Amino acid sequence: VRDAHGTWLTVKIPIAAKEVTARVWRAQVGRVAVYLLDSDFADNSPMDRDITHRLYGGDESLRIRQEMILGMGGVRTLRALGLAPAVWHVNEGHAAFLIFELLRENLARGLDFNAALELAAAACVFTTHTPVAAGHDAFRDDLFASCFADFAKSLGVPVERLLQLGLAPDVPNWFNMTRLALAGSRYVNGVSRIHGGVSAQLCADRWPEVSAAENPVGYVTNGVHVPTFLAQSWHAFFDSHIGPEWRERLSDSSYWQALEAVPDEIFWEVAQNTKARMLAGVRERLRREFARKSLSAAQLRHVTRLLDPEQPDVLTLGFARRFATYKRAGLLLRDRARLARLINGSQRPVLFLFAGKAHPADQPGQQVLREIKQLMLTPEFAGNVVFLEDYDMQLGRWLVSGVDVWLNNPIAPLEASGTSGIKAAINGRLNLSILDGWWAEGFDGSNGWGIPPGQAQDPERRDALDSELILDTLESEVVPLYYERGGAGLSHEWVHYCKRAMMTVIPQFNMRRMVADYARGMYRPAAAHGAALLANEAAGARDLARWKQSVVRAWPGVTLRGLSDAPRELAHAGRLQLRVAVALNGLTPTDVAVEFRGQRLLPRGGHELPPLCSFDHEQDSDTWRATLTATGETDSDGSQIYALDSPPPSAGQFSTEVRIRPTHAL
Repeated sequence: VRDAHGTWLTVKIPIAAKEVTARVWRAQVGRVAVYLLDSDFADNSPMDRDITHRLYGGDESLRIRQEMILGMGGVRTLRALGLAPAVWHVNEGHAAFLIFELLRENLARGLDFNAALELAAAACVFTTHTPVAAGHDAFRDDLFASCFADFAKSLGVPVERLLQLGLAPDVPNWFNMTRLALAGSRYVNGVSRIHGGVSAQLCADRWPEVSAAENPVGYVTNGVHVPTFLAQSWHAFFDSHIGPEWRERLSDSSYWQALEAVPDEIFWEVAQNTKARMLAGVRERLRREFARKSLSAAQLRHVTRLLDPEQPDVLTLGFARRFATYKRAGLLLRDRARLARLINGSQRPVLFLFAGKAHPADQPGQQVLREIKQLMLTPEFAGNVVFLEDYDMQLGRWLVSGVDVWLNNPIAPLEASGTSGIKAAINGRLNLSILDGWWAEGFDGSNGWGIPPGQAQDPERRDALDSELILDTLESEVVPLYYERGGAGLSHEWVHYCKRAMMTVIPQFNMRRMVADYARGMYRPAAAHGAALLANEAAGARDLARWKQSVVRAWPGVTLRGLSDAPRELAHAGRLQLRVAVALNGLTPTDVAVEFRGQRLLPRGGHELPPLCSFDHEQDSDTWRATLTATGETDSDGSQIYALDSPPPSAGQFSTEVRIRPTHAL
């Protein structure tokens, strides 16, 4: 990227007691420009040149410098390019230092620290992807202080004020990037319904006054870009059999019902041709690997005997992803004798294709990888269990489009989303997966197999139960269904499952739906919020910051007192009437909302799949919410009187509460 004078565009990022310079590159990916920051050139010291050399590896001192360049340098780069985002999306905590840069800009407007933070946070969206506390980046407070001391001085604030934004109550002396993102964002989400709930629990002490179920962490379930991850053979098939407009109707569930009318034989032929190309590619990779390692041709023939593109009728399961420990790549290896019996049937053989990489620091993950690799060369598993080295995007594309069954067996609820399974399903492949992440929302009983996660507290017992249940499902359902071949040489019921996978997953888990959910539930509200706080020289941000400080001072003296008891029962079509005395301790009625909340104790039974986004949905009839209004009366002690007159949403037994919370238009 060059500036108006033809000079290579650079930005400077203050790190410790010096500035690191980063050059800006642009990669044009279709219609999208991706900007990259590079510290490896002569303007920097040898140590600083290494900052952007590699993503993984190095110590926390390198990692914090990388994240300073990403977050602070990222904002400075967009400013230098003349781009002015209405919303800043912090995608995982790695980029959260952008909040500090926005804070710096707002302080330069003349705002005080609290108002500057409110203005920055209003326009920030934070998506967390990691359901494990240990997976969130954190840095020792002394390392943080050494990196940010000069930056804090330039802001005119003590470095401890910045440090406070990243501290977690139960982990002193560590600056946590997720905590910074939570402090500097007003819109927060996980990437599936289950993950949103897990994240709300993980972050609950950020909002200790409310239950985790009601804190601001919502969810938007992930999707994939269908045209990218759909095999080209399916592109041509859709053009011919359901119409070329399919690309514009990805989210139209009724449109995809047309797959039902496609003859099973035609569908199966496309699926098998796609699988044959995958088998040919995998076979060639193995041939090159064996040649590189000088292994024998006889070994190669034995290992690849089921990888025959001319006969792609062997049931093939794929497992390809990061070999993180919680993903349990070796789960089915627990009962090797049973697994050997399952896969070595002469009439119904089973082929497992494994691929993936472990993090350089993940020794347990690397050990599982080695075990599977060794298993590949043992007599009872050679040819039926294949590990593919050098996992990359090309191999990933082949596998998700070509295997018959996609296997995913994480420790629940630690799978944030698991989008590889979505990629398999849009290609008509069936998921055999633990009901976690996206699959807990996508599984409908006829588009794959959902494995209820084991509930045992003991990890060994849990893994044993999950392994046994997956093997049971393979033996009793998956293998018999696949090999239930009729006169046409195919299993019509299997093809029905494959069609159902496409029909249910494509319209729900595509990127168009996901971006629309982000736009409606997060981006548009954040853009409006940011604009409202910025208007009139940021008068809204100043007012909101002052109001929050006044509420914090007054809140310990705010009390609620019931003036009437709630009836134990209401007649049909009756109304609940309550009166409550509220001591506001200097606040005004416009500063607070007094609420009634009821929760049905026996929720209605429902078989509908959950919504894929927690934002902008109607209240359900299992929750009864109503607002008490100020009557204008006062009690003998000066408390304000609030009253409720509300019908229940429906019949049922409800637990109830009355509560008060601060409220402000901004």
